[in-house]
Amino acid sequence: MTDQQRAVETSRPSPPTTPNGGAERRASSDDARNQAADTAPDGVTETEASDRPEVSEQTVEAVVRAQLSKALGGKRGMVEAAVPTIAFTVSYIITQNLQLGLGLGIGAAVVLAVARLVQRSSIQYVFNSLFGIGIAAIFALRSGDAEDAFLPGIIYNAVYAVVLTLTILIRWPAMGLLIGSVTGDPTGWRNNPAVVKLSSRLTWLLVAPCVIRVAVQWPLWAAASYGVADTFALLGFSKIAMGWPLQVAGLAAMVWLLARGRTSMEGTNLAPPREPDAT
Repeated sequence: MTDQQRAVETSRPSPPTTPNGGAERRASSDDARNQAADTAPDGVTETEASDRPEVSEQTVEAVVRAQLSKALGGKRGMVEAAVPTIAFTVSYIITQNLQLGLGLGIGAAVVLAVARLVQRSSIQYVFNSLFGIGIAAIFALRSGDAEDAFLPGIIYNAVYAVVLTLTILIRWPAMGLLIGSVTGDPTGWRNNPAVVKLSSRLTWLLVAPCVIRVAVQWPLWAAASYGVADTFALLGFSKIAMGWPLQVAGLAAMVWLLARGRTSMEGTNLAPPREPDAT
């Protein structure tokens, strides 16, 4: 090696050394891995858990408002739900022809569905109406009695009310399950008695419209079915008046309950809504 090469070699800076430098780097790496592997108690990462909506009054109210908006379906949705029943009821009263009345009711629903398809809009509400009038036709044509067209709706509401009531009695209220599906934790809401209590109250407001329908329509059906009185027109009117309007009224009552002084969840440990981080 020449003198010039030795001078260059000795002039190179030595690599910095720190006590336990390798150990510190390994510890830092381990900490990073441990932090990344941190998981919530249910096996979900902390980041994923923090993304879940917190079960609070605001969460519950948002769920109810979303259901209210879905139930409304706009003015058009409410009209589409009522038109087939109106067509069937009015035509049967005028003609006393069961087949013609049912045909006009089903035809009205089909026309509405075609109009939706042409406009490339959702046929959800029309389909529900068409399905309902189809089941009604099966009952009425099988017995030959026009009033039996309203029997499936009465049976449906009675069963629905019983099922919802059972969910409350076993402390798994249906509204709580709906809240759990939104928060991403189907059962976590049951850990808070206040949420269970509130969900039970909200579920009772789903039960009420069903009970009212059965209480009004079943006696009318029975009177017509057993020849006590001709209540067909009243059945048709009650079917329309107690359909979507009553359902919307029940959901609106939920919104009122949640907004009324925010007292329905008083004394709970529910997390408040997150505040934006200060910068």
